[in-house]
Amino acid sequence: MRNRYLLLPAVMLMICACGRFGNKDQHAGRTRIVCLAKQYNEVIYALGAEKDLVAVDLSSTYPPAIKALPTVGYHRALSAEGIISQEPTLVIHDNNVGPEQVMQQLEKMKIPMKTFVDSVFTIEQDKKMITALGAYFGKEHQADSLCRILDTQMKEALTNSKHYTDTPRVVIIHFGRAMNIYLAVTQQSTAAKMIGWAGGVIPIGGTKGMQQVSAELIAQADPDVILLTDFGYDRLGSIEKIKELPGVSGTKAARSNHIYRVEEHDLIYLGPRTGNNVLALQKLIHAKQAI
Repeated sequence: MRNRYLLLPAVMLMICACGRFGNKDQHAGRTRIVCLAKQYNEVIYALGAEKDLVAVDLSSTYPPAIKALPTVGYHRALSAEGIISQEPTLVIHDNNVGPEQVMQQLEKMKIPMKTFVDSVFTIEQDKKMITALGAYFGKEHQADSLCRILDTQMKEALTNSKHYTDTPRVVIIHFGRAMNIYLAVTQQSTAAKMIGWAGGVIPIGGTKGMQQVSAELIAQADPDVILLTDFGYDRLGSIEKIKELPGVSGTKAARSNHIYRVEEHDLIYLGPRTGNNVLALQKLIHAKQAI
């Protein structure tokens, strides 16, 4: 009996110690993934493999459920402290991350990192990315299904394009947060490929996928259709307000009310919904025609 009472304080001390480090005990043995690539994250959710995601970068905005996760900064302006605070057992990225000193710090801490296909500019590369992620997460069947759907939708879109008699000039504008700057998507972008698959053309050239342009350049391009990304469209609130913008008001798009809202994440990268997004673009840019 005496020995039992002597053991009691020791047992209580052990219980208190477990409570003191309770948070770490909760994470013991659990896979904790921080993913810093928006296209990877969309695929992970499409595969149904998101259960181990604990944080993402700011540009990962699809699907809507991903917005419930903590963010660790923009993928090119990451915070080492933000990533480390999530206690990751794996960091996934597509090599389009920075700054370099942050990635070096993670390497020094021996945090495992992995990348998959980091150049996705074609449908074949898109499918390779989906397949690689499916294999890694043990979701091969789901990945095969996503690729089949992608192929079917792209085939439909490309068949549609053969029947259109017009090639609308499409300007895509991201109406910036600072000083009402126009950021226009150029011919060098993924969006330009999608517009091309949809049967249109982007008239604005450049060396980057998106660049600042003047109101005069928008007017000179004289697009048949203007697509405004979600932030700028929602900020202005209506087509009438958009038509008042310098450079926009005199365009064919403004005169015919062919100005539409698009989600930025649907245009800036290829993913499992690309075929569906191209079909949606066709309905917008060929609104005067019906297949």
